[in-house]
Amino acid sequence: MPYPEAMVEPMRKELTRLGVEELTTAEEVETAFDVAADETMLLVINSVCGCAAGNARPAVAMACEADPQPDRYVTVFAGQDLEATDRAREYLAGIPPSSPFLALFHNGDPVYVIERKHIEGRSANAIAADLAEAFDAYCTEGAPPSDAPTHPDPSEKPAGSDGDLPSTFQSIQ
Repeated sequence: MPYPEAMVEPMRKELTRLGVEELTTAEEVETAFDVAADETMLLVINSVCGCAAGNARPAVAMACEADPQPDRYVTVFAGQDLEATDRAREYLAGIPPSSPFLALFHNGDPVYVIERKHIEGRSANAIAADLAEAFDAYCTEGAPPSDAPTHPDPSEKPAGSDGDLPSTFQSIQ
């Protein structure tokens, strides 16, 4: 059963006010992926989870200030837009579903993912730095470098961030 719309509306607006395109149906997801087949696109799987509010959505807001930028930003809301979320996850074959979740697509393929386990316990600044690093690798002219990252490395602190996961932290898998 989906969350009540009145409950999630403020969480939706936190992204849509940034210009993130909201996808609420499976058809809208398919259209977005068709349009972005030759582009870069950041998919945000939004959530009511506290780490979405405290870390993921603020990180997306900060990443919107980075240079370069993906060609487009889209979002589905887990627990609310069930068919849209299921359809978006079909484009992430082999990656376990989680929310919140961020995935950068390049020419239709997921090239960089930030799973919930990379979000929990980390600051919005650190996550935004991860996104900026991915944008640098994948959102420019030409082919991405052969050593381009595919996910955050919690053992490394991105420049200007306050860090990685505490040694006592254990993510929900």
